[in-house]
Amino acid sequence: MSEVWIQMVRPTVISTFAGCGGSSLGYQMAGFKELLAVEWDQNAVDTFRLNFPDVPVYHGDIMKLTGDECMRLAGIEKGALDVLDGSPPCQGFSTAGKRKFDDPRNSLFKEYARLLDELQPKAFVMENVTGMVKGCMKQAYLQIIKTLRECGYKAKGEVLNAKYYGVPQSRERVIIIGVREDLGIELSHPKPQTKPITIKQSIGDLGNVQIPEIDHIWIDESPTGRNTKTWHLADKAKQGKKYAGQQRRTIWDKPFPTLTKPSSDGMEIGQYVRNSHCHPLFTRTFSVRELARGASFPDSFKFIGLDGANRIGNSVPPLLMKAIAEHVRNGLEER
Repeated sequence: MSEVWIQMVRPTVISTFAGCGGSSLGYQMAGFKELLAVEWDQNAVDTFRLNFPDVPVYHGDIMKLTGDECMRLAGIEKGALDVLDGSPPCQGFSTAGKRKFDDPRNSLFKEYARLLDELQPKAFVMENVTGMVKGCMKQAYLQIIKTLRECGYKAKGEVLNAKYYGVPQSRERVIIIGVREDLGIELSHPKPQTKPITIKQSIGDLGNVQIPEIDHIWIDESPTGRNTKTWHLADKAKQGKKYAGQQRRTIWDKPFPTLTKPSSDGMEIGQYVRNSHCHPLFTRTFSVRELARGASFPDSFKFIGLDGANRIGNSVPPLLMKAIAEHVRNGLEER
């Protein structure tokens, strides 16, 4: 087989719960061809289409997407897909929430498993929060593994931290990788690849961009205006110290802390996001572009409107998924 032909044969992926495309960007970096993205949120879909104009999108409820329709939209037959990717909503498992077994968001993995069973790809990758393997939620995790294995796969999960894969953010996630049993491939996860990258290394060149007519761009717990007490607490806080609830001034010479979706009353002033951690050097929160760098999105990646922080907080860091996708691709190619 010629080298030219080998380069033309790219592994394929379908991404469910695709969001704005963090995982998709990682697969693209790893040489995959994305055949279909599945997402229901309007802003996420608009952002995805802006950045991946050539990838078909199913914009709707995954519960209404059949395996046959999925294969038709992707232009493939059963068993032909290389990887089914998915990050079912994780709020019901998160240690930051109430962690209820009956949270309806916990059951969305069943829709992912249904499509996995109907499509029978060679492999799958499923991402979720570490809360699903802690305390009372561990039983739910074991049930998830059991369900995935019943679809005909060897499935194994490990906790990976994005800071060891080129992402300037300490973000631990459970990564479940599965390979179809008939392929005879042993499971594994990618080993750590890089040393942690600091906030200074990732955004130090951006400086302190100010918004006209606002002297302090900052942390604000009130959606209606400046909370002077909170600002003064933040202004006095040293690096690494909390100042209001779980908010803290971050550390210049360490990676970003886990970047999550802003709280429900969060909003943005101009380009700065409320209800997130304080910049290490300046008494303000991080801009969307700074948050994007902290999640390993390139500066060329575009976000729409005031929802960029939500998109970033809900995304799998692209460089983390790139490492996972390359690892899975190498395993399939060795076969």
